[in-house]
Amino acid sequence: MINKSLLYKDTTLHYRVAGTGKTVVLIHGFGELSDIWDQLIREFKDSFHLIIPELPGTGKTQLIEDMSMEGMAETIKAILDQEGVTRSIMVGHSMGGYITMAFAEKYPALLQAYCLFHSSAYADTEEKKATRRKGIQFIRDHGAFEFLKTATPNLFSPKTRDERPELIDRQIRGLSNFSADSLVSYYEAMIQRPDRREILKISKVPVLFLAGESDNAIPLADVLEQCHLPEKSYIDVLNQSGHMGMLEEPDECTEALKNFLTHQMD
Repeated sequence: MINKSLLYKDTTLHYRVAGTGKTVVLIHGFGELSDIWDQLIREFKDSFHLIIPELPGTGKTQLIEDMSMEGMAETIKAILDQEGVTRSIMVGHSMGGYITMAFAEKYPALLQAYCLFHSSAYADTEEKKATRRKGIQFIRDHGAFEFLKTATPNLFSPKTRDERPELIDRQIRGLSNFSADSLVSYYEAMIQRPDRREILKISKVPVLFLAGESDNAIPLADVLEQCHLPEKSYIDVLNQSGHMGMLEEPDECTEALKNFLTHQMD
């Protein structure tokens, strides 16, 4: 694993690379660090060239001026340019999937395939926007860590909460360094993002939908409504997972992604 960085406008972007072969970009979600992918990295580094960005506002990467999904997609493009990558497979978890969809809209020729991992092409509903605005107020009143400590358990399935509370505690302990400004910026970007179902409809590359049966953030019903839209799509449902399948069912996630990535080999 190699730690890398690049100057992007007035900000230094940080990312990691590992392995050789076809390029796979692993994009983390809201309130997560790039280490959320560590098991997948261990499994795939001998078969693929992995690029693992730290999104603006996460880890060592500072906020950028344009914190929209489109703005963050541009940081992924800058990293790919630095690495000399002209085609890749993207795997975006949650907000990372929203960024992937923004990238797919602007740079479709640079994608060989992509995966919406507990993610969606839908825009926020008015109810969801209201919930996020309440979250923004909570963050401003109580700070980022208090918000993440409160919100994170709800991302896991009831089974995980009952049987593996230590998994959730471990995840929460790693989230103490987020700033309130970062989380507010992410929420504002999610509120403003457009519906991108049309991008799925016109997709010329395969799309994998990886969904959790008990996912409250991205309900399975929403995923099932979208998965038929691309010309070529796959769906895997994680029966014991909420929104955090890479932690709740890591072996099943690894197998689903391995099958998908292998199908995209030239």
